[in-house]
Amino acid sequence: MARPAASGAPPARAGWGLDPLLLLAVLLLTALGLVMVYSASAVKAGTELHDQFYFLKRQLVAAGIGMGLLVLALRLGARGAEKLAYPVLGLTFLTMVLVLVPGVGRMAGGARRWINLGVVGFQPAELAKVALVLYLARSLARKQDKVKLFSIGFLPHLLVTALLMALCLLQRDFGTAVVLGLLLFALLFAAGAKLGYLLAAGLLALPVAWKAITGTPYRMQRIQAFLDPFQHREGLGWQMVESLLGIGNGGWLGQGLGQGKAKLFYLPAAHTDFIGAVVAEELGLLGIGLLLLLYAVIAWRGLRAAWRAPDAFGCYAAVGITVLVSAQALINLAVVFVLLPTKGLTLPFVSYGGSSLMTLLGATGLLLAVSGGRGGFLSRGTQAVRVGRGLAPEGAR
Repeated sequence: MARPAASGAPPARAGWGLDPLLLLAVLLLTALGLVMVYSASAVKAGTELHDQFYFLKRQLVAAGIGMGLLVLALRLGARGAEKLAYPVLGLTFLTMVLVLVPGVGRMAGGARRWINLGVVGFQPAELAKVALVLYLARSLARKQDKVKLFSIGFLPHLLVTALLMALCLLQRDFGTAVVLGLLLFALLFAAGAKLGYLLAAGLLALPVAWKAITGTPYRMQRIQAFLDPFQHREGLGWQMVESLLGIGNGGWLGQGLGQGKAKLFYLPAAHTDFIGAVVAEELGLLGIGLLLLLYAVIAWRGLRAAWRAPDAFGCYAAVGITVLVSAQALINLAVVFVLLPTKGLTLPFVSYGGSSLMTLLGATGLLLAVSGGRGGFLSRGTQAVRVGRGLAPEGAR
């Protein structure tokens, strides 16, 4: 039976079902990720932890929990997820603060970003990305006729996002702060916020970002290493150089699964941030092409779901989740190919990282739920959204 439509929206059509292409792309990426996590970490785990399956087992646990969250989000649907937006945001702020408390937050790599939950570690910053999407989608959906007002449609969303970004910077997580900023811009743009406000916010953010980089020695050193990685090969350029060497060694078809050399104590974070370099070395540029194809399918089907969403919340949630996955994938692969300085962002569904995998699979459940609805929110042209036919009359919802 079709779900009842939201107030003011046409009823959803019968025949609700999963988007098979979207689901298949996510499952293939997750399966590929499990294979590559084992390939990239087995030697390191066996030598240092005496268990070659150490990272794989934890990733399997995260994948299992993530699939449970996917099913749960699918059963809740967009209506249920909308009700959880503010509780999830509140939980996010609480954990983002708690992780900074010594004895609660766990240090790794010089940053305090994790809370130990036993079998898996929880990184609140990963939840922050999905929580921001839910909050913005709900808030913008309820303010459609006022989204152009600075005090209602722009400022509150900017302040909430800025606070989350500040907490990320306190955790030395510049990459997540950048992703949160991109999500804010994308969703405000989609909702029809004034371009002048968005451009002004972007210009004001530039000196803040510049200060965050130049005012922190290690970030400035990363920039210098990025500009000439071979000159800094024995220092911060080591990771970038080894990534490039691995990619070059892979060629078009790769060295074969499990045959990569860079992961053998040469490439740091081979199973996390730089797993793309392992894919390139073992599966070649053909493997990287497959990754890009699968992410392109997610972007296509995600934007299609947003276009066909029956209501505003579903539309904005689909846009946010699609931008989150697509932008993070592009940034990660750009870092792997040394087109951007190192950022510390995982490759969605592929990199080792329980928090990232669980939250993204949960978000996928919501995206699948939205894709099953029918109503054509964007195509109706009667909402306060940025479409070719302009904005709705005052009061349209």
